[in-house]
Amino acid sequence: MELTHLDEKERPKMVDVTAKEETVRTAVASGTIRMSREAYEMIVSNQTKKGPVLQTAVIAAIQGAKQTSTLIPMCHPLMLTSVKVDVTELPELPGFRLEVTAKLTGRTGVEMEALTGASVGLLTIYDMAKAIDKSMVISDVRLESKTGGKSGEFKR
Repeated sequence: MELTHLDEKERPKMVDVTAKEETVRTAVASGTIRMSREAYEMIVSNQTKKGPVLQTAVIAAIQGAKQTSTLIPMCHPLMLTSVKVDVTELPELPGFRLEVTAKLTGRTGVEMEALTGASVGLLTIYDMAKAIDKSMVISDVRLESKTGGKSGEFKR
């Protein structure tokens, strides 16, 4: 198996995607954050001291997706055409699920952008509610689906 991020002298390199065909590419990633009932209720009712947690997490997820190439060394800077964030309240946990959909027309996939967006959104919830509950748990950050490119479609 040839490693794509190493050159012939085993030095790190970014994969050359110049010859790849441009296709519409989408990726959906999700993750959850579990917390105390008190933290959940304060977030849902917008009673935290730091302001509107869920709205801020949505903005953070979008920003995280846009900044992926500055955080992950071998990721290409991409011209995202869309980043959508859905937040689902999970009172039974209690907690929240974030789902991030990233989209573009290009030569490389957007899986890392969707995953980074979900991670940053969840970390933002943690940051804004840690004064209430430091024992929150972020889990199940994962790729749900992707389309486009040579490898085709993936659905969990």
